[in-house]
Amino acid sequence: MLHLQDIIKDFPILDGIHYLDSAATSQKPKEVLDAVVNYYLSSNANPHRSAHRLGSLATDAYENSRKVVADFINAKPNEIVFTKSATESLNLLSTVIGRDLLKADDEIVTGIESHHSNCVNWQAIAKKNNAKLIYAYLKNFSLDVDELLSKINEKTKVVALTHASNVTGAIIDLKTIIADIRKKSDALIIVDGTQSMPHMRVDVKDLDADFYVASGHKMLAPMGIGLLYGKEELLNKLNPFHYGGDMIEYVFEQEASFLDSPQRFEAGTQNVGGAVGFAAAIEYLKKIGMENIEKHEKELIDYAYDKFIDIEGIQLYTTPLKTRTAVLAFNIDGAHPHDIATILDSKKIMIRSGHHCAQPLHRYLGRPFSARASFYLYNTKEDVDALVDGIDYVKEVLKLGTR
Repeated sequence: MLHLQDIIKDFPILDGIHYLDSAATSQKPKEVLDAVVNYYLSSNANPHRSAHRLGSLATDAYENSRKVVADFINAKPNEIVFTKSATESLNLLSTVIGRDLLKADDEIVTGIESHHSNCVNWQAIAKKNNAKLIYAYLKNFSLDVDELLSKINEKTKVVALTHASNVTGAIIDLKTIIADIRKKSDALIIVDGTQSMPHMRVDVKDLDADFYVASGHKMLAPMGIGLLYGKEELLNKLNPFHYGGDMIEYVFEQEASFLDSPQRFEAGTQNVGGAVGFAAAIEYLKKIGMENIEKHEKELIDYAYDKFIDIEGIQLYTTPLKTRTAVLAFNIDGAHPHDIATILDSKKIMIRSGHHCAQPLHRYLGRPFSARASFYLYNTKEDVDALVDGIDYVKEVLKLGTR
């Protein structure tokens, strides 16, 4: 059970507002902010390089953070590569796989709901390699799994999946889908977990994903830190993405050798403060309990969905299926999403408007954009009620009528 009033006190920025944009970025509790500040006050140095005391403290802080992240998703520490974001993680994978493994006529399969960072990168790789990028579409605003599986064959080299959509909220049965893909193909399976890992328990070993990515800033951590999980044997088969310090074994005038994962993918000075904040965010989530967070958010989205389906003039894109995250995407007849968001902001209700980095999905849905409210562990039914009342106010301002 969540003690919401105590949780809300941990987020001073929420005082007096209804923040409903956590799918874009979450707010940060004081414990996370304190952990980052304390690192810079007491342990700041360049990890893995210096023999002095601060260097050792920085190295310990960085590698201990890696262990916390690994434990959280049931991985080994050397299977966790720190990046700046899920976007960078996906670009790392597509660039390296495209450079070294893909050839002409190979096929990449993804879903129409994919975020641009799991779509545009594969477009570029497909064009460069003369490969084919193939899409599966939706059923009940969720990935049509039968269609996805029908498009996988011996030519399929990569399947890029979205664990949970940032528009429809649909959560796919990832474990079953991966098992079914394995029966048809030896393709590499890459999962965008950006909208799932903050909200539910993720066990990468149980799921059997080859690679899984997420961004810290969507799960209470600072911006500028993300993760790439990869199976150890696969990571060590991939060539580096960036080159420079801290990822090399030996360097000669004309050639070099490289360390194993994760160092081979972490060239240069890393965001140690971000990693410390990521670990602190995970400890905070563990203290609250992922099962409690998931239950709370399910109650919120069910409550919000039931309210919204009764509002006249609303087009709702959230999946009606119960396997969904707390994301409510919608349009109002006669209203532009930017106007909706601006008017709601005047009531201190903060939502997202636009295409949410999912233009192909919006075109498939027949609208180029939408408004989106998204909820997290610090939101309440009062936030939902404020949003519903705010929609009435939007319609009043735009002279669209009320419920």
